[in-house]
Amino acid sequence: MGASCKDQKKALAVCLQRSPCVLIERNTPKDCLTKPELKKDLPALCVANFMAYMECKNGFFDMSKRMKGNAPLSTGKYDQIYENLSTGNFDPHEEMKKLEMLNRNLSDSVNR
Repeated sequence: MGASCKDQKKALAVCLQRSPCVLIERNTPKDCLTKPELKKDLPALCVANFMAYMECKNGFFDMSKRMKGNAPLSTGKYDQIYENLSTGNFDPHEEMKKLEMLNRNLSDSVNR
């Protein structure tokens, strides 16, 4: 995978790790994205992150982006959060609050 989709991939992974589907119901992130009965309950932020990641991945095959590049290189913005969630170094209640706040902010911006 090119480095340009690294941020979108980690943002999606962080969102999925914070989602009730993974955090409470203990499903795998892959199951949450692929099984329709689980995907319908994902927070809007996770769905938006998934769409951004897929758009980035599809950009690899878009010939109009071949010369100028698919996206900027990774900023590493989500590296520490991803590491903490991957190793289990987090408070589940705090992560749920963060996801709810981010999801609420996304919903507010869409409704305007």
